[in-house]
Amino acid sequence: MMHSQDILILLKLSTGVEAGPWLQQDLARDLGLSPAEVHKALARAAAAGLYQAKQRKVMRGPLLEFLVHGLKYVFPARLGGPSRGVPTAWAAPVLADQVVSNEADRPVWPHGEGNARGPSVSPLYETAPDAALRDPKLYELLALVDAIRLGGARDRKLAADALQKNLEQTP
Repeated sequence: MMHSQDILILLKLSTGVEAGPWLQQDLARDLGLSPAEVHKALARAAAAGLYQAKQRKVMRGPLLEFLVHGLKYVFPARLGGPSRGVPTAWAAPVLADQVVSNEADRPVWPHGEGNARGPSVSPLYETAPDAALRDPKLYELLALVDAIRLGGARDRKLAADALQKNLEQTP
């Protein structure tokens, strides 16, 4: 059974980390996880066909298929009350210029360092906002994933196309 941190780890590896030498302990530190959590997550991802352990490679095609077609059912997101935080989904820079939305409808991950206000949404995993603030590429991927988890058909299509492009362009 997949856990939400498994997706966070696969997205982080998809930012280009997997192209170079990396250690599970470094990945754990970057994502605010324990090395044991990273190890278990990679084993679950391998069992699900989303990661090849021997090659230390994310299976981007299957990952994209899961993100686009399954993630919103396995890890649904719901909008909550107004909060200050980090813009996500269609409010994040990666989609903000493509989606017209009312300022009051722009979702945020509640976070003390955030500079936006809007309806709150729980991040895919609790440490995701901190990790995203340290890694702009990871932030883009997480925001696109949130657009798929939260959005209507048009938002999901825009996010899926951008996610595919991001995953294909990164080594």
